[in-house]
Amino acid sequence: MMTPVAIDRAEAVRHALIRLVARDGFHGTSMAAVAKEAGVATGTAYVHYASKDELVMATYVEVKHDVGEAALASVDPDSSLREQFAQLWTGVQKHLEANPDRARFLVQADSSPYAEIAHERAISAVDDPLMSSPVVANLLEEMVDLPPEVLFDLAMGPVVRLTAIRRGIDESLVDTLIEACWRAVTDSRSSTFRRRR
Repeated sequence: MMTPVAIDRAEAVRHALIRLVARDGFHGTSMAAVAKEAGVATGTAYVHYASKDELVMATYVEVKHDVGEAALASVDPDSSLREQFAQLWTGVQKHLEANPDRARFLVQADSSPYAEIAHERAISAVDDPLMSSPVVANLLEEMVDLPPEVLFDLAMGPVVRLTAIRRGIDESLVDTLIEACWRAVTDSRSSTFRRRR
């Protein structure tokens, strides 16, 4: 069992990886650089993560978990499915705008050789908030039959990418982006919607 100090160090290592990958990409980020950024010895980083690959996977799962929690926290379960989708989208937007390095980390990870296995680990995690959510289960019934990573990319990819490259998404574009993402993942072509403000 890890002590609180060990947990703090493991967390510091994961957060250092996020910052460095956001700035330098995976190839420019060594375990020694991560350890230095985290303020721990390189050996300490290896105590918590046997390899850079293991560290990347643990960090990706953590980031996706946190994004999922933030998204779900913004959902009103009494809203329509379309409104719930919009609420999830804006929950992701707000979380990543507050944590732009996480958006940059996700873009790097999703464009790397880590993408497939990292995504599999994230959605198979026992405590994944999105995959265990009744809100998402109901939304999935409305969505086209595509692999989960494709649905996520079509539904949330634009918000992740835009928050990674901009300081914020222009509010005048948000409803249009949400509508485009909704249409990309559902068979629903009915009238457009607007978020409640």
